[in-house]
Amino acid sequence: GELARALTPQTAETDAIRFLVGTQSLRYDNQIHIIDFDDENNIINKNVLLHQVGEIWHISTSPADKGVLATCYNKTSDSKVMTCAAVWRMPKELESGSHESPDDSSSNTQTLELLCHLDNTAHGNMACVMWEPMGDGKKIISLADNNILLWDLQESSSTAVLSSSAALEGKGQLKFTSGRWSPHHNCTQIATANDTTVRGWDTRSMRQIYCIENAHGQLVRDLDFNPNKQYYLASCGDDCKVKFWDTRNVTEPVKTLEEHSHW
Repeated sequence: GELARALTPQTAETDAIRFLVGTQSLRYDNQIHIIDFDDENNIINKNVLLHQVGEIWHISTSPADKGVLATCYNKTSDSKVMTCAAVWRMPKELESGSHESPDDSSSNTQTLELLCHLDNTAHGNMACVMWEPMGDGKKIISLADNNILLWDLQESSSTAVLSSSAALEGKGQLKFTSGRWSPHHNCTQIATANDTTVRGWDTRSMRQIYCIENAHGQLVRDLDFNPNKQYYLASCGDDCKVKFWDTRNVTEPVKTLEEHSHW
């Protein structure tokens, strides 16, 4: 059995319910499984794409082009493991989803086409990649170690130009674990998690706009915005808690859930 740690919905696909799942295998070529759920007939269809460059830690899909996605993956070079990121295109016939049930033979496995690398060797290990939520699929933010990098994808996403960046300053090993680009405020805000802290940033100036120190008692694992309420943010941490925040007043969470017994 292969492990999977990366899962994302494909929001550009409006006609179908579709998810992408990435594998983490040291022994085999890694894969992205395209899962289509047919809710009328309660059937799940699966297609498999080869991702030959390494274990997949994070997947995100273009909001504008349902054939384009980005992955963060492990790569070993000079016996050092680096987490890199790249933008890919899936084969045309898989973009719209298949409604036949393919068998799991390797003959129907296709390979992702590399569009560009988000070249991060200077910036450290990639934690995640975020697309501008309401955008045309040309703007991407990546988090690498303590850097926030804003990329401009040009010429049908085949080159990525670094247009601006910011770095976390302070003591210790500062590293981002995850982030989300807010769909509100004309997509000018992102939230990031590092250690036990959640921070908000303005994507135009790349400056911090709010900071929730000790948002969780241990590492903040992930966070996300409420798409229907513009100031609401949820976070989850290794302290087994889920917290909801109003970013206009971050002194206290709006609500805390403590039902989980494990991170």
